Amino acid sequence: MIPALFARLCDDAAVFPPGRMPLRDAVPAHLRHRTARYGGLVGPLVVPADALSELRTLLDPADRLDHAERLDLAVTLPAWPRLVPSVLAGVAALPVRLDALEVAMPEAYETVKVFAALERTLDACPDTAVFVEIPRDDRVGDSIAECARHGYRAKLRTGGMSADLYPGEAELAGRITALVDAGVPFKATAGLHHGVRNTDLATGFEQHGFLNLLLAVDAALRGAGAQALATVLAERDAGTIARRIAGLDGDAVAAVRARFLSFGTCSIREPVEDLVELGLVRVGDGVPR
Repeated sequence: MIPALFARLCDDAAVFPPGRMPLRDAVPAHLRHRTARYGGLVGPLVVPADALSELRTLLDPADRLDHAERLDLAVTLPAWPRLVPSVLAGVAALPVRLDALEVAMPEAYETVKVFAALERTLDACPDTAVFVEIPRDDRVGDSIAECARHGYRAKLRTGGMSADLYPGEAELAGRITALVDAGVPFKATAGLHHGVRNTDLATGFEQHGFLNLLLAVDAALRGAGAQALATVLAERDAGTIARRIAGLDGDAVAAVRARFLSFGTCSIREPVEDLVELGLVRVGDGVPR
């Protein structure tokens, strides 16, 4: 049994950097993850919009009912919302369930105009969760406000392939505070390779921990300020983090997960192994290798 705090916490982004797993391998791997003993941790398979045509060659439309039960899909759109109709048409031809659309904010476009265009294109899928990536520029406040106004969810970038893509503790704390205050649920993407804040030995990058993020959301919900959240995000002691996570009661768990919905990871193995090592989940011999 996977604890409620971690249910569907890990979106399977295996095809994205640094993993870059070929889609032909990522699909069967995802289905194996979903049926493993740790499967309750796993959310949708995340694919870019331009992968839908290849995905059509890998899935048999005759298996629609089978796959609809096992393969949830989140599709990322790299830029302008005008791509939404073609994505919806592509997904409709596949034996999958569209779990979410993840839309990036185009550079140099006014926030209000982007959201207005997005709203027009989403009339055809009112029940699909929409995540809008919050830009790291002066449009942050307006973007969060528009997400709240339209009922969209936010996507926070927490890392990437270069050091500058990792926001510092103060920046990330400010984003979390703003989202919690606005009542906007969010997911995180990139860089969350481990549960606890760490320095990656291969790259030297300072990486946030997904457990630190969960605790920071809890702190924000309890009224802590951004500076206190930054301290939580900077905590590197695994034992301290594990004890705090284990100490969250049922109400706190429900409140935290209503805000921090999931994070994308190119390796399901890494978060599962961290949680097992910290004694926060038990999966028997089911840890993937």
